[in-house]
Amino acid sequence: MALFKKKDDDTAFPEVLPAHVGFIMDGNGRWAKKRGLPRPFGHREGAKTFRKIVRHCKDIGLQNISFYAFSTENWQRPADEVQAIMNIFREYLDDVRELLTENTRMVFLGSKDAFDEDIQQKMFKIEDETRNCSEMTLMLAANYGGRDDIAHAAKILAEKVRNGEISPDEITESMIAENLYTAGYPDVDLVIRPSGEMRLSNYLIWQCAYAEYYFTNILWPDFTPDELDKALIEYASRQRRFGGV
Repeated sequence: MALFKKKDDDTAFPEVLPAHVGFIMDGNGRWAKKRGLPRPFGHREGAKTFRKIVRHCKDIGLQNISFYAFSTENWQRPADEVQAIMNIFREYLDDVRELLTENTRMVFLGSKDAFDEDIQQKMFKIEDETRNCSEMTLMLAANYGGRDDIAHAAKILAEKVRNGEISPDEITESMIAENLYTAGYPDVDLVIRPSGEMRLSNYLIWQCAYAEYYFTNILWPDFTPDELDKALIEYASRQRRFGGV
């Protein structure tokens, strides 16, 4: 991919950006622990980083971004930590309209059913209000798991088979993709995971089949726009063959 010079400095920057960048926001609890603070403090700082990164994504022209906010497995964490995360989530949903200015659409990946009723209603409202926005799409994975996503799509197709709408041998990869939570959006081109962990942790496992990965030891609350730029520059230097030569 070609590089061009940023307008505000001499740093090389990719001319072609990935169509979909996925962020695994990891390290909030460890960030707090290193400072002798309760884990919820880390989640609050992580929420601030999330806002900064979303704004930067918009500024540089990314069209589709997704964030792993809360997994299906995260409900197993201590009850006080889960409650703190839910309270931060409520606050975010209340002020998200300011963050989503300038034609940004927001969708939630995962089942909303596990959340309290007030949170569900806020999620539905944001999705409805931003439905026609087209400049950038922000996907927030909340109560999301990659295996659950595939199982959800399989149940939809199984119901169609039972109703006689399709036969089992007609099921294709594209039909499965069309029934995932990300239906209508491109697969992930680049996955960014801070905190030193080197795994997907059940995040968009179907959609990341040919994604490039960028790992860093920086904990999510310390992740900066400059670090995102480094990831995009690294991505631009890689050769993507998609199974070919």
